[in-house]
Amino acid sequence: MKLLLTSAGVINKSIHDALVDMLDKPIADSNALCIPTAMYGHPWVGPGVNTWEFISGKSGNPMVELGWKSVGVLELTALPSISRDRWVPLVQKTDVLLVAGGDALYLHHWMRQSGLTELLPSLRAVYVGMSAGSMVMAPNIGEFFVGWTPPAGGDEALGLVDFAIFPHLDHEMLPDNTLAAAERWAAGMKGPAYAIDDQTAIKVIDGAAEVISEGNWKLFHK
Repeated sequence: MKLLLTSAGVINKSIHDALVDMLDKPIADSNALCIPTAMYGHPWVGPGVNTWEFISGKSGNPMVELGWKSVGVLELTALPSISRDRWVPLVQKTDVLLVAGGDALYLHHWMRQSGLTELLPSLRAVYVGMSAGSMVMAPNIGEFFVGWTPPAGGDEALGLVDFAIFPHLDHEMLPDNTLAAAERWAAGMKGPAYAIDDQTAIKVIDGAAEVISEGNWKLFHK
């Protein structure tokens, strides 16, 4: 898969241009599936109005509202209760997965429970993550971000990239997300770690990471 790991969606022209380049065709010719699951695990964002706003393209974090040819909903918590024949072909033929923010460990749990995790490496789709939807790709998320507790505990995530992400750097609504806090967080991580603000994304193709930014970010090396 090609990954576009954002803090706040496709928020500026640089990130938008990167997405179009990764799609290899116009957004208007591309079919999308949005995944709101992470929102349910976070007390600030779901369930309720915020989840509906994400799905309907009214969230203020551009993902669903970019002008796709079609947009469907893939709710991971529902997938274990239906036949794989009902949803796997849909995922395999989609052009892009739009994965909402929320709680990264809750999202990780349901990615594995649903069976989506095993499909991800073979998909041709572009994976666009926002906040927790990006963090879940890392080996770990760090104690700073642990909210919902998985059955086995810990802070392990998918490990489909070799770096971790600290999103929403210096966000006015998140006073704890400072650079100093990111430095402390990074000191506890086992590998490379990026702190990115909402104007920044990380593009990953064939394992190679490239920062796309009109804002501020920092890479912490281990």
